Amino acid sequence: MRQSKAGRIPGSFHASIGQEAAIVGACLALSDKDAMTGTHRSHGHPIGKGAHLDALMAELMGKEGGICKGRGGSMHLADKSVGIISESAIVGGGLPLAIGCAFSAKIRDIDQVTLCFFGDGAVNQGTFHESLNMASLWKLPVIFLCENNGYAISTSVAQSHGQPDIALRAGGYGMPGVTVDGQDVVAVFGAAAEAVRRARAGEGPTLIVANTYRFDEHNFGLVIPGQPYRPVEEVEAYKRDRDPIKLYRTHLLAEGLSEQQLADIEAEVTAAIKQAVQFALESPMPKPETLSDYMFNSPLVGHNSFAAGLERN
Repeated sequence: MRQSKAGRIPGSFHASIGQEAAIVGACLALSDKDAMTGTHRSHGHPIGKGAHLDALMAELMGKEGGICKGRGGSMHLADKSVGIISESAIVGGGLPLAIGCAFSAKIRDIDQVTLCFFGDGAVNQGTFHESLNMASLWKLPVIFLCENNGYAISTSVAQSHGQPDIALRAGGYGMPGVTVDGQDVVAVFGAAAEAVRRARAGEGPTLIVANTYRFDEHNFGLVIPGQPYRPVEEVEAYKRDRDPIKLYRTHLLAEGLSEQQLADIEAEVTAAIKQAVQFALESPMPKPETLSDYMFNSPLVGHNSFAAGLERN
C-alpha cells in the first residue's frame, strides 16, 4: 500500500488486506505441483502459493525483474514455477481457466488439483454456473473458493443475490457447499484440506465460501460518490475485532508460542518485504522495443515448411 501511495505501482491497485486468512488457509492445503487461478485482487495469493517476494514486488511495479517481466502488473499475475496459471481483472474470468487446467490434469492422469479464487460478485456471472456444472459433470479435481467480502465494489450481497447463502448454490450442481469463517486461517485450511482430499480421490469439485472482509476500498484511491456504502462502524469493527493476522497471533500464543518467537517471525517478514521493495526499485523498466515480446508463440515454428513460411512472413 505504501508503494502505491508513493506512485510506484502503476494502474489500479486492489489490496487484499483483511482477507489474508482465506488466502493462506486455502493455499496451505495445496502441494507445489497444484495449480491456482486468482482475481484482480490476488496480490497475497502468489505469496500463499510460494512465489518469490522479490519478483512479485517487481511485477507490481511493472519492472523487468517481475514474475511476468513487468507485463502482468498487479491484476494479471502468473507464475508457472509455483502453479499460478492466471490472475485476471475480468470478474469470473478465472473460473473457466481453472476448469481447463483441471480437465487437462484429468485426461493426462496426473495428481494435480486446481484451486480457483473468485469473489462474491463473480457468483452472478454465467462463467460461475457453467464452470460448476462442467466440473461436477466430469468430476474434475477443482476447488472453487469464493472470497465473500460482502461487496462487489459497492453493491452488497443482499442487494444482488436472490440467494445470499452462496454455499447453497453448490447443491444445484451436485457438489458439496461449505461456508467457513474467512478470518480464521485454521478453519479455512480445514475446509480446503477436505476439498483437496476429495479432489485427489476422484470425488469431484467442492465449493467453499470463505466469509471475509476487505479493510480498504475496492481499489486504492477510489472515491465512490454519495453516502458510504459500508457503515463506518462495520469497517471499524472488522479492523478491531476480526483482523485475521491478529486473530491468528492470538491462536499461536494459545498454542504455546512466545511473544519473542512471534516478534522474531514479524522481524523476518519485515526484512523480507524491505528486501523485495529494494529489489523492485533497482530493477529496470522493460524497454519499449520489447513491447511485443512474449505475446505470441507458434507451436508450428521450426517443425515444417509451412511454419517456416509463417516465420519468414
